Amino acid sequence: MKTLNLVFFISFFLFINNLKAQVCGCTDPLATNYNSLATQNDGSCVYSSGSVAPSSSFNLVSTLSETSGLINWNDQIWTHNDNLDLNIYSLDTANGNISQTYQLTGVINNDWEEISQDSNYIYIGDFGNNSNGNRTNLKVLRIDKNSILINSPVIDSINFTYSDQTDFTATGSNNTDFDCEAFIVSSDSIFLFTKQWISNKTSVYSLSKTPGTYNANLKTTFDVQGLITGAVYLENQRLVVLCGYSSLLQPFVYLIYDFNGSDFFSGNKRKITISLSFHQVEGIATTNGLKYYISNEYFSQPPYITNSQKLHILDLSPYLSNYLNSIISNIPKNEKFNNVLIYPNPAKNQINVKLSITHIGATYYITDKLGKTVTTGKINAENSTIELGNLPEGIYVFSIGEDIKQTFKIIKK
Repeated sequence: MKTLNLVFFISFFLFINNLKAQVCGCTDPLATNYNSLATQNDGSCVYSSGSVAPSSSFNLVSTLSETSGLINWNDQIWTHNDNLDLNIYSLDTANGNISQTYQLTGVINNDWEEISQDSNYIYIGDFGNNSNGNRTNLKVLRIDKNSILINSPVIDSINFTYSDQTDFTATGSNNTDFDCEAFIVSSDSIFLFTKQWISNKTSVYSLSKTPGTYNANLKTTFDVQGLITGAVYLENQRLVVLCGYSSLLQPFVYLIYDFNGSDFFSGNKRKITISLSFHQVEGIATTNGLKYYISNEYFSQPPYITNSQKLHILDLSPYLSNYLNSIISNIPKNEKFNNVLIYPNPAKNQINVKLSITHIGATYYITDKLGKTVTTGKINAENSTIELGNLPEGIYVFSIGEDIKQTFKIIKK
């Protein structure tokens, strides 16, 4: 009996000390209620109002007057229209010009409202439902990335209904909470963020990313006080950035970060106004979690307001750099450069470097057999291309990182 009492006392003592060590509160120094003693973020952070103006804006050609979604892939921005157009377009990030057009065959554009991606596929959300709120053919198209690049797209679909929608009576235009224009793709699921015309909230639904027919399961609803139209996700950084606009067409971005698992609204939530009036912002993408691209559709309200379709660049580093730097600094040194992929190898004129978002900004070095550095630079995207055309044939060492380096042997032929 004494032994049992001793075990109970020790367990209780450790439990109490663990509770003392875990201080819940706001852990974000940018918040007005930041608690420097807090060790566990409880999602209670409160923020002062914020605003961001585009650092650059580019006019888009009339072909993209209804641009509706954006992703950053293969060193370009990709977009599509939400009309009957069956093409997706890659854009030059320097000026917004169309670099190439890819036609998706064997599909219909009922209302393509969003584009997302994972490492192997591009996903297009054919789930716009604002006309009457009663669509029964909601789907997400899944397209193999490699098939797109060879202009022979392989496409299948993920069909769904909302788990809590039971009434399919026509509602009339812009009068439903079962519309959607934003979604993200994680390592194992799709998450829809609805555009709720009545409540100005968003509901999050989870959905399988495997082709088939499913119920999209309701996870949570949150009051964003606006209409959500786009989303981008950095899974390793626990960061989601939504875009949208108010009923008066005042655009904003909604920052969601430091959350638990897929409980996206359990962490920090901050709304930032974009200094663009009467812009119907539709798409959002990022290169590194700090620099963002957003697009707006053509909008005209005669006789006073006309805003052409544009691509804008936003710098959100004042709001997110502190958080992202803390994420990177907390990665153990021996894990900082895991999962770096270099291909092809042997290579002719270039190599492709694929890595996680946490490595973006790292320095790379290519050294010859004598240890002389022949090429160096920065990794600026998850998928980067490094030119080797000016190097003679031979064996080289590719290194990435500073204090902790990962090295690879590469062959130039």
